[in-house]
Amino acid sequence: MKLDGRRRRLLERTFLDYQQTSAFMEHPFIVKRAHGLHYWDTEGKRYFDGIGGIFVASLGHGHPRVLEAMRRQAETLGFSPPMHGLSDVALDFVEKLSDVTPENLNFIKSYSGGSEAVESALKFTRQYFRQSGHPGKYKFVSRYFGYHGATFGAMAASGTGKRKTPFEPQAGGFLKVFPPTYYRDRFASWEECNRFCAQMFEDVIVNEDPDTVAGVILEPIGNTGGIITPTEGYFRMIRDVCDRYNVMLIYDEIITGFGKTGSMFAAQTFGVTPDIICAGKGISSGAYPVGAMMAREDLGDVFLGPVEADVNFAHGHTFAANPVACAVGMAVIDEIVEQELDRKAGELGRYLASKLEGLKDLGVVREVRGRGLLQGVELVRDTKSMTPFPELGRALKRTSLENGLLIRIDPTWFAVSPALIVRREDIDELYDLVRKSLIDALELVDSDYP
Repeated sequence: MKLDGRRRRLLERTFLDYQQTSAFMEHPFIVKRAHGLHYWDTEGKRYFDGIGGIFVASLGHGHPRVLEAMRRQAETLGFSPPMHGLSDVALDFVEKLSDVTPENLNFIKSYSGGSEAVESALKFTRQYFRQSGHPGKYKFVSRYFGYHGATFGAMAASGTGKRKTPFEPQAGGFLKVFPPTYYRDRFASWEECNRFCAQMFEDVIVNEDPDTVAGVILEPIGNTGGIITPTEGYFRMIRDVCDRYNVMLIYDEIITGFGKTGSMFAAQTFGVTPDIICAGKGISSGAYPVGAMMAREDLGDVFLGPVEADVNFAHGHTFAANPVACAVGMAVIDEIVEQELDRKAGELGRYLASKLEGLKDLGVVREVRGRGLLQGVELVRDTKSMTPFPELGRALKRTSLENGLLIRIDPTWFAVSPALIVRREDIDELYDLVRKSLIDALELVDSDYP
């Protein structure tokens, strides 16, 4: 698409997320509307949304049930006074989430997004240990290549170097280990590699002194590392380590939550329950900013007490537990449960993965990985050397948009995660667009595309 002078001037007066403005202006993309599985730009061109905006539009764009819930709640109560009390719909949301969380993760607070949920979990964990007789526990162990949000605490927990460098120094008390993919070529099997990488969490905790370590935070499936999908044994080992040293296990399920992996939460998909789950993105279906922190119910007891004790969680946000946000979140949950969209995501995800495996005949795909409707494809120069192929990923960013396709593209991998409402015929269309875009990208690279 082309930019007129007005839009060009306005772009120079704002900024794009993790994009250089001048580069964006060479191949701009400005959307006008969206519906179901598609976007349309300002020139009327249609795009297949193969990534739910950015893992957000879980029910597609403009889902009628969600829009009706938002309209009805906005007409009744659009905002409640957070320093005075809660709305009744906020309590309804706590109850609704409790119905679908794994085990007893029923101490719940809603927020306006994933970063807020992660910040809340980090602060909750530190204050929990301070009030439960372990004031020295403040450190967190996370993973390189992990991403937990753009606010300072969430950013410090993240392992995405270039995204953090401009804001150094980071907050203290955040330690990192590598994910399994980093060491995979050094082991005879993926299972052995995962055991080694899970053991690293214990090694760090022991050598830091367990009395100083408060939590482990990780994405069950790591997005920014390339849809890193560990084994179930990896999570069991980490769960055992956390139990052994009285360390909180926190899952960042902002991407994996609400049906994506074939279960309501990836904790259920992998069969290992954490102490806290952070959620966002898909809980809103993109209609309204929604996030949530879900903790073990007994952890909340530390924040209860007699009036004279003056015990409370010293944390809050203006739009936390917003009535409209809560109504939207409940509508999304109801639709997923009633239509069994999490189960269907597991079935359709296997079909999607089998289709993506067909890309291997192009000779540049090392691996297809993921669970359910969250799938990633790793790109290599050839399948003998397995050398990364960043030029191909950069070309794919251009060709996919030219072909009317939105997917998450990193220079060495790409991800697809269509809305839970997707059908087999939609997956066929998505695959055809991916394949054409990848072939076009290979042609660009062969013609010395910069």
